[in-house]
Amino acid sequence: MFSRAERRRSFLLAVLAFLLVIVIWQLPQLNGLLYPFRFFVTSVHELGHGLAALLSGGQFLSYEVFGSGAGVASTSGGNPAVIIPAGYIGTALFGAALLYLTNRTRFTKTIAFLLGILFGVLTLLFARNATAWLAGAGSAAVLILLGWKAPRFMTTFVLNVIAMITGLNAVLDLWGLLHSLDSEVVSSLGGVPNDAYNMAQSVGILPPAGWAMIWIVISAGLLGLSAYITFWRPLRKRRF
Repeated sequence: MFSRAERRRSFLLAVLAFLLVIVIWQLPQLNGLLYPFRFFVTSVHELGHGLAALLSGGQFLSYEVFGSGAGVASTSGGNPAVIIPAGYIGTALFGAALLYLTNRTRFTKTIAFLLGILFGVLTLLFARNATAWLAGAGSAAVLILLGWKAPRFMTTFVLNVIAMITGLNAVLDLWGLLHSLDSEVVSSLGGVPNDAYNMAQSVGILPPAGWAMIWIVISAGLLGLSAYITFWRPLRKRRF
């Protein structure tokens, strides 16, 4: 269990990471710093689709990431009701889980190292274009080096940045999707419908906007729950 000082240090690093992300997002001159993270988030999104296909009895064939920051996963079989939402919700879950594990365990460096290995293996198995390869290999290398060589406080800080950018991007991307569903230009990329349209066509029940709204609520709820059990609950118990 963390000591009180360790909890405070972890909380401070998380707050600094959050403030850094917000400042970069708010200053257009600094937005370019987020460009590499965009490829990481897209890779997590597409891997979410693919792993959901495997978990629901289907096949994960490949994924691609494009220079624009968009991506596409190719799957076969499985349950569409599980596979289609897994891009956005899986990304939010990844960010929420990473936030918790980074700040509530002593194994931060191990987490970074193993995450880098996992990302590298998934890239080797499923990436099918140059951008996906570069994004996957670069992310794997950075994570492995963090876990292997970096001081623990630096690893904790960087993992907090990754967790927050990934989790917040899931919600913001969904919000952008919700506001673009009426545009025929934005609603598809290269003739491939976005996830909300795919969900409405494959599963039905709700229109695209309805599915997008549900995913926003779930994704924001996952991040809120993670923040609560990671920071707020210990604070309320006066053990922080």
